[in-house]
Amino acid sequence: MDNNLLISIFLPLIAGFILLFVPNRARAFCKAVTLIISVVAFVLAINIFKAGDAAHGWPVLQIDGFSLDLLLKVTPLGSFILMFAMGFGVLITIYSLKSTAQVKRAGEFYGAILLTLGGSAGILLSDNLMFLLIFWEVVTVSLYLLIGTGGRGCNFAATKSFAMIGASDAAFLLGVLMVWATAGTLVISEISLATTSAIPIIAFLLLLTAAITKAGAMPLHTWLPTSGEYASASVMALLPAAIDKLLGIYLLILIVRQLFVMQSAALSMVLAVIGAGTIIIAVMIAMVQHNLKKLLSYHAISQVGYMILGIATGTPVGLAGGVFHMLNNAIYKCCLFLCGGAVEEATGTAELEKLGGLGKKMSITFTACFIAALSISGIPPLNGFVSKWMIYQGVIQMGTEQTSGAAKLWSVWLVAAMFGSALTLASFVKVIHSVFLSRLPEELKETKAAPALQRLPMMVLALLCIGFGIFYHWPLKMFIYPALNLEADTVIFGNWESGLATILMIIGIILGSLILAVGFLSKKVRLVPTWTCGEVQENAEMTIPGTHFYKTVSSMSGLKGLYKGQEKGCFDSYDQSGKVGSALTNFLRWLHGGILSIYLSWVIMGLLVILFIVCKIW
Repeated sequence: MDNNLLISIFLPLIAGFILLFVPNRARAFCKAVTLIISVVAFVLAINIFKAGDAAHGWPVLQIDGFSLDLLLKVTPLGSFILMFAMGFGVLITIYSLKSTAQVKRAGEFYGAILLTLGGSAGILLSDNLMFLLIFWEVVTVSLYLLIGTGGRGCNFAATKSFAMIGASDAAFLLGVLMVWATAGTLVISEISLATTSAIPIIAFLLLLTAAITKAGAMPLHTWLPTSGEYASASVMALLPAAIDKLLGIYLLILIVRQLFVMQSAALSMVLAVIGAGTIIIAVMIAMVQHNLKKLLSYHAISQVGYMILGIATGTPVGLAGGVFHMLNNAIYKCCLFLCGGAVEEATGTAELEKLGGLGKKMSITFTACFIAALSISGIPPLNGFVSKWMIYQGVIQMGTEQTSGAAKLWSVWLVAAMFGSALTLASFVKVIHSVFLSRLPEELKETKAAPALQRLPMMVLALLCIGFGIFYHWPLKMFIYPALNLEADTVIFGNWESGLATILMIIGIILGSLILAVGFLSKKVRLVPTWTCGEVQENAEMTIPGTHFYKTVSSMSGLKGLYKGQEKGCFDSYDQSGKVGSALTNFLRWLHGGILSIYLSWVIMGLLVILFIVCKIW
């Protein structure tokens, strides 16, 4: 088992590093190596999960009394996330084999995929905070490389993502050092700090910053929609949609359940505000987007809010719901990005006003996208409904059993979560109409279905949305409850008969179909062409664009200014940080003025500060 732990980390890392330098003409070799190693990593992850407890220690650095060891430990939470992360790696690799987006930079693309898988394995198996941070950085660099393989504008998107996540990683490092200084150890399983004093609370907030930035929660989210607009679908499905969410929420669970003892009511309030705010604000922005991948990116942000809110409740059902939603979101959001990528490759565009009528042309893609859209909207009996339903229960239980400030506002959090689901459904009505159900533009009449290797991952993920919804007790008992050390019989206090509900829904669909069939067969339905005052209109003139859906929302009093500010980047921490940095630079330039005497004056003043304040010679 010790060898399995090492191989699952270092085999993808070494192979990925080598592929970065393989010339593009050997792209068939890159694809084969990546597929084989991703499958091997998935099999190893399954074996690690089945075997249960295991550990490995490898001394790396010894200086006097300080030692830094590579400590690997299998935990129920880390091993189940590892298995699904490696599974997503296999599906994305299969999908990318027929993708045309990475043809020019195959070595870099496939090498970065393997680096991502190896780095993720290192994060999920590390029992040492410093090595967890090192592997965290590997995934950050991999994200930069993967986004950089996209199309026009990808370099800016990659730089922005690297800058924002890199800044949060600096906070991560500072938080790790503060934990080490307070706890006296870097071993994760030996750390448990009470959040009753300033240093642990600051360390908590620093590590929280790293977690929510990686997961893509507000207000540190803006790297994600920028990446979604320019990066390829394979990249978005693998990292921001799936693995980044898994790793970010994994770190958050580690913070809340292992590294710190949550005794500060203020921290629970912080988590609840971030969760509820992320749900509502992100979905409101998603509703008015015109680019399919950018719209999906904002929905990926919104869904993180549910996970954080579930964790913020501190209740067993809320925690289980948050972690289950983490898994469910990775499944349906990965599926949605793959469907969006297939549409973009088949049509050459991701702009909603240029799409339409692809339901018949791309029937499998439409089916998978429709299932995933219903799932993310929380429609029963799919998996998204179950995890949201558990989070609702957690919020209610928090309000009835706790007395903290966050608990007193439980009704606010509940309304935010439920209203967010309604807006999500409304937004995906716009997507399904714009892409698949509206009139087919003339220029898209020759559109062909996605290749079989692209359709396969979509259908696997769509089937998981159905299976994890109808038979939700199985993933809860197999993965979620053991990961959180919860008793299965004491978590969910509501009653949801998914099997009976599914049967009744199927019966309703059959009856509705029969009624429609009888109506058409009886020939009482009269079909006539659309009346256009006797004029012959082109097909494009008769199209009702989905981009007009909810357009009035962005012009409503009170929201109009916020939407305009958001489009201009007023709430983008990356843009605002750049403006502050430029202003500071200009101020410093103005101070020194380029004159030697002024330079000498600043040098003397600096020496005086050092002598009187730092050295305290006064």
